[in-house]
Amino acid sequence: MKGIEFDGKVWDDRHGGPFDRGASDSYYRRGIDPHFYIGSTYQSPRVEEDGMTNEELEAYQAGYRYNESEGHYKEW
Repeated sequence: MKGIEFDGKVWDDRHGGPFDRGASDSYYRRGIDPHFYIGSTYQSPRVEEDGMTNEELEAYQAGYRYNESEGHYKEW
């Protein structure tokens, strides 16, 4: 599995997945809004926080924290 190592764990960074969406929300300086896409971002069903497992919520939060720690933000 490809992924990003952060906080002592390798996270699946699939585009549209929970880790990716958390990192993306941070990158665009959006607030925390746990979600992910079943498949491709914006091209497949979006799963909201109330439909996420604890593992998916953890991955979203890790993605958000990861980007915050890296300081990669969209330059407008």
